[in-house]
Amino acid sequence: MSLAIPAWIDGRLTPVDKLEAHVRGLRHKAVSVFVLDGDRVLLQRRAAGKYHTPGLWANTCCTHPHWAEPPEACARRRLAEELGLRDLPLTHRDVVEYRADVGGGLVEHEVVDLFTAEAPGPLALAPDPDEVMDTAWMPLDGLRADIAARPQRYTPWLRIYLEEHAPRIFPAALLG
Repeated sequence: MSLAIPAWIDGRLTPVDKLEAHVRGLRHKAVSVFVLDGDRVLLQRRAAGKYHTPGLWANTCCTHPHWAEPPEACARRRLAEELGLRDLPLTHRDVVEYRADVGGGLVEHEVVDLFTAEAPGPLALAPDPDEVMDTAWMPLDGLRADIAARPQRYTPWLRIYLEEHAPRIFPAALLG
């Protein structure tokens, strides 16, 4: 059994195995973080061994909270576990919901707490190779253009965030 995450079953929040939540397409809690450096966004390329969307580019960090774990604590934990990033000041931006087919018969139906963090200077990244195969900084306008030109390179949720929720995530100055 993998990690139990908070999911809604019959209208009630219940601990559910993460893989089961994706197989059944259950609505469940999630957290996404975008680390920014001016107009650049830190992206991660998901490790080849991930059970869905391996090798695709995603936002800085996206995950599921443990049962009863507060969203900000979850964001901090996974930034440290996935990328070795600690003590970044996080700003809660909003909560959004989306549903996306992620391949292999799996569905992400997430209620996501969105966070941003401004990099205080050059970051010393230490990616966990079981989670992350690569990282890159990309200007937001370049990312949006590349997603439009080559959507297959990016996770469904990153495409949804930028197409449907960008004003809820990014400061207005970045959206031009």
